[in-house]
Amino acid sequence: MKQPLGVILAGGQSRRMGGGDKGLLPLGTGSILDQVIDRIEPQVSGLALNANGEAARFATLGLPVVPDSVVGFAGPLAGVLAGLDWAYKSGATHIVTVAADTPFFPPDLVPRLLLGAESQGCPIALARTENGRHPTFGLWPVALKDDLRTALETGVRKVVQWTDSHGTAMVDFPTGRFDPFFNVNTPDDLTLAQSYLEGS
Repeated sequence: MKQPLGVILAGGQSRRMGGGDKGLLPLGTGSILDQVIDRIEPQVSGLALNANGEAARFATLGLPVVPDSVVGFAGPLAGVLAGLDWAYKSGATHIVTVAADTPFFPPDLVPRLLLGAESQGCPIALARTENGRHPTFGLWPVALKDDLRTALETGVRKVVQWTDSHGTAMVDFPTGRFDPFFNVNTPDDLTLAQSYLEGS
């Protein structure tokens, strides 16, 4: 399998953070998104950001911005579909998605998802820790884009509802000092993320 493209999912509404773009909040010497990009970029053959609204607010990142094609904030699956449509135009066979508010995901995420899908004989692979599944961190085949579009059009919104209808590999990642898929949802989470970063 060719190296997949990467898609950062940033299409949420950030209600618990008071709205706005969580990924643009400061963390370390940059933003949360800077941390995410630094982790995913070396693992993929190209990278895009899935976000809705005015794309210019992300201009400094230098990434293509692909909005949802499904109206009404249909959740992460709409972002996955936007990424699959983008990848299809690029001739890619797969994408790997990561969340824009999760700055500490594993630096070997992509190779382990690829290995999991291959070894378990499944088209989709999702990350999992002892805290459960992390369905925004997944390997997705472009060949399923039309199936996903149909599912969204018929009202499917939960990621696992759709993935469970296909073969899905679960790829386990260890939890060290904290879950590597810890995500920033609240101001307190942002403070915690800063302490994790300083502790590393």
